Amino acid sequence: MSAEFIFSVCNLLILPGWLLLAALPRWKWTLTLISAGVIPFILGLVYLGLVLSQLSAWPEGGGFGSAAAVAALFSNPYILTGGWVHYLAFDLFVGSWEVQDAQRHNIPHWMVGPCLVFTWLFGPVGLVHYLSLRTVVARRFTIYDLAR
Repeated sequence: MSAEFIFSVCNLLILPGWLLLAALPRWKWTLTLISAGVIPFILGLVYLGLVLSQLSAWPEGGGFGSAAAVAALFSNPYILTGGWVHYLAFDLFVGSWEVQDAQRHNIPHWMVGPCLVFTWLFGPVGLVHYLSLRTVVARRFTIYDLAR
């Protein structure tokens, strides 16, 4: 399979997840596929397969110690696709957490929608948006409830 094909399939795989989170956050299939982590898990397996398949094709100078080393690493299209799949999995996981957390704190879903768009497109910006919303609406800044 080409890296381009894997890239395209994974991009298509996440779209139903984001649409379900945005439009039907409490539907059983949303809970099964997204909130239970099925799609992020599948993406994680794809990522693992990409990484393992490229261990012997590590580009010269590739690594994680500098921006130049990461750029060299991403010169391999399969490793680059793996990096992209990494983002897709984590962003969808974070979006799912935002929806579940908003439900726990009775934050209206219409308020979470823009956060989901930002999380889908810009990852950490969406998380910052959601955490800011959560702080204002639910008056809670901590992510986890601490035992008192």
